[in-house]
Amino acid sequence: MPKNSSQKVKKYLEHQLSMDTLRFITCGSVDDGKSTLIGRLLAETDSIFDDQLETLKHDSEKAGTQGDDIDYALLVDGLSAEREQGITIDVAYLFFSTPNRKFIVADTPGHEQYTRNMATGASTADAALILIDASKGISSQTKRHSIICSYLGVKHIVAVINKMDLIGYSTDKYQLIADGFLKFSEKLSFDSHTCIPVSALKGDNLASKSKKMKWYGGETLISLLNNLETSRSKHDQELRLPVQWVNRESSDFRGFSGTIETGSISLGDKIKILPSNQEVTVKSISTPKGNVSSTDAPTAVMIALDEEVDVSRGDWFVSQGSSTFVTNQFEANMIWMGSEPGFAGRSFWLKTSTCEIPAEITSIKHKININSLEKLPSKSLNLNELSVVNLKTARPIPFQTYQESRRLGSFILIDRVTYQTVAGGMFNFALHRGRNIYEQRQTITKTDRRALNKHDSKVIWLTGLSGAGKSTIADSLEQRLFDLNVHSYILDGDNIRFGLCNNLGFTAADRVENIRRVAEVAKLMVDAGVMVIVALISPFEKERQAARALFEEGEFIEVFVDAPLNIVEERDTKGLYKKAKKGEIPNFTGITSPYEKPQAPDLHLQTDKMQVEEGVELVLKRLNLV
Repeated sequence: MPKNSSQKVKKYLEHQLSMDTLRFITCGSVDDGKSTLIGRLLAETDSIFDDQLETLKHDSEKAGTQGDDIDYALLVDGLSAEREQGITIDVAYLFFSTPNRKFIVADTPGHEQYTRNMATGASTADAALILIDASKGISSQTKRHSIICSYLGVKHIVAVINKMDLIGYSTDKYQLIADGFLKFSEKLSFDSHTCIPVSALKGDNLASKSKKMKWYGGETLISLLNNLETSRSKHDQELRLPVQWVNRESSDFRGFSGTIETGSISLGDKIKILPSNQEVTVKSISTPKGNVSSTDAPTAVMIALDEEVDVSRGDWFVSQGSSTFVTNQFEANMIWMGSEPGFAGRSFWLKTSTCEIPAEITSIKHKININSLEKLPSKSLNLNELSVVNLKTARPIPFQTYQESRRLGSFILIDRVTYQTVAGGMFNFALHRGRNIYEQRQTITKTDRRALNKHDSKVIWLTGLSGAGKSTIADSLEQRLFDLNVHSYILDGDNIRFGLCNNLGFTAADRVENIRRVAEVAKLMVDAGVMVIVALISPFEKERQAARALFEEGEFIEVFVDAPLNIVEERDTKGLYKKAKKGEIPNFTGITSPYEKPQAPDLHLQTDKMQVEEGVELVLKRLNLV
């Protein structure tokens, strides 16, 4: 290569490295022209190679969607399913540049059922282009996507009012849509709000001003994207380094690996470990490029300390004077992504940064009406709904608000039974109670109480349909335990409803809370050294699993008290099943509300095939008491 050409290449590469990058997302309703817009932006910025252009021309002729013209949407809609249906399903990431800036654009789905894909694309974006079909106006998806972008910390929102050619480039119709959008979006948390009239198909107002819209005095879309501010640098912030892996290369070395999310670290720095608050000194720093004396975000590192300390995955290294909170209770914005409803009291795995921990939704503060932004009371969360909730984790964890750090302030909720992601959320702040309540250490322990009682303490959780025999077995079992000098107590479902849970009904949300309360009481009684017998329909597998998770290994014994529906109906002395079939009792388990059979119970008692005494004997054997 000639020296002159080599220098040009070098200069070009240096210029590319020096340019900043704007990440933006395109979203809106189905068929508003998102993919066409991106394809056209790539063409206008000379980001399409000659062979790609030839393929695009061939694909356009084959698809026939734009007559003799090029269908730029095909450049983005890469999945075969998308091309067949004419919609975007997955999130497509594309890259292009202008002489001033590099861009990463996420083309996201417009269908409501793919809201989770759209939220994924928005989670790292600096700006959002909300496309609006000028011939249709503002839709519910326009508002939903705007709210999600605001929730996810997108700083700039641009209403790209597309397909102006379909309305004859009318200034009046454009202004009506623009005024309506700005009135709505200004209620949300964006740094800037802009509207641009375009025709992605014809190229109007993308790279150059449209001659057909001389009345528009604003910037072109590419000019606007060139001038938007990107996220601020993380180099001058406090150190925050979540631990991903503890590395023991040998018996005399212990290193801690992770990625510096914010700030910097140097040899000899005094840093703090959260949540333990221990203070240590940095002894060595290793990076993929070798040992260094200092480095900053975002760098993958392994550090060694000047002393042996207890550090685990999910702990954080922070600056000595860090403002990072450690708490177990939060308020959060959340997008529900599960096909099944979510309820307060239900337990999940909460995953954030490098930490995965049991957590529950303690309350649903409100849901958001996407049309009016009104706060609506609710007892449940449904697919694609936006809400504000309170959360509690099993133990205190370090965290940042989402406004401070997108990565450290975000989380997902994972179903404990199916392991599917059911929600994505953003921490707003630590709750006051979470910051000021601390576990009180007691001198007398559970072991001491068991020794005093001279027997173990467990919970025997009897689950099954009404009439299967739970209460009968519970009463007989307690009598046998009494004869064996075992301190015990029955938490019976009906009796609990007279006191502890007398404010609950029988909706799915109320049943979740009922089981949660009983499980917490049972935990306290096991800690007191008592053998606890729970006789509760407890119809949901997730809640039974959450109850089990409260106890130590071996302390929770799930007993499935089983009988066919026709048998329990015959035993129905109270006439409940008959009333339920007549519609007089709503949400009755086995008739109008489901019962989820235990997947792997510790004991399975088929009460249509055995006597009460036989079932009790099996439980006692399981407890090693006979």
